[in-house]
Amino acid sequence: MASDIIAKPTESELEILQILWEKGACTVRDVHEILTLNKEAGYTTTLKLMQIMHEKGLVKRDTSAKTHIYSALASQQKTQQHLVNKLIDNAFNGSAARLVMQALGNHQSSRDEIEAIKKYLDELDQK
Repeated sequence: MASDIIAKPTESELEILQILWEKGACTVRDVHEILTLNKEAGYTTTLKLMQIMHEKGLVKRDTSAKTHIYSALASQQKTQQHLVNKLIDNAFNGSAARLVMQALGNHQSSRDEIEAIKKYLDELDQK
């Protein structure tokens, strides 16, 4: 089941997953065209990455048509949760507070983002 997958994608695989999470099922060509909007990438490189991702269980492949269709098996939420937990453990010595302070100190947040963060903190405080 997709929600049980503990995804460990590489940076390039994560870029592909982001496309599949946003667009849904895509062909390799669809993914490749979106990838090349921001960086140079060869079609065969994209194809190989997606084949590896299929072997790793990050994506599923529908081979019923001439053109194979790929979709994400790894859920966005579970993948993000895994990556954040790994980052907290490895870079911030297990401190989520240090991660948050670093992120807020180095990134310009919008007023809406700050309000959402305050609301979330208030909800946590009430628990």
